[in-house]
Amino acid sequence: MPIRTNRGRAAVYRRLWGWPLRSPRHLVASIVGVTVLVTTISVVIPNAIKPRQGGGTAGTTSTVVTGGSGGNQVGVLPTATSTALPTKAQSPTAAPTSAPVNPNAQLVADMWVDAFSAFEPGKTTKEQWLAGLKPHTSNELFPRLESVEPANVPAVIDQPVKAIKSFTESAEFEARLEDGKLLVTVVKLPEGWRVHDWTKGA
Repeated sequence: MPIRTNRGRAAVYRRLWGWPLRSPRHLVASIVGVTVLVTTISVVIPNAIKPRQGGGTAGTTSTVVTGGSGGNQVGVLPTATSTALPTKAQSPTAAPTSAPVNPNAQLVADMWVDAFSAFEPGKTTKEQWLAGLKPHTSNELFPRLESVEPANVPAVIDQPVKAIKSFTESAEFEARLEDGKLLVTVVKLPEGWRVHDWTKGA
């Protein structure tokens, strides 16, 4: 018959709690049983809730990366490529350094201006005129001179060619023409100082 009253349940509980105290053997058996039960619980429960090493849990989602070839790689994260940003703006190109007029630059300017105004119609050919300019002219400027008609070059007034700007690697000179000014730029090249540009000014 099932226990239906609180008094009946209390009697049963008293028998259960009182059993270990009836004899030393009951007490030892009770202590051993409790110890085994506690040890079993402390080992089984952590192992049950601890995730498996390497296998992952059932709810773990693998990372899928699609490569450029169309295949999928599971569990591989993409490698981010970072580009180092400049820590400061690049410094502007250094301005030319002023310097006294180089004697070789002055000599080249004098000789080039003399050869430029040395053409005499009927006495000098264009080839001779160009031959007098070539030793003092850069390779970049010489093709421009080949397109010039020397008969139309204004005569240079007999005055010294003077420097108006001078730097360590270049210099600008001015010569007087009958109808204006001749501006000549001389630069320092591996082969020496050469006239690299010329313009006619007012």
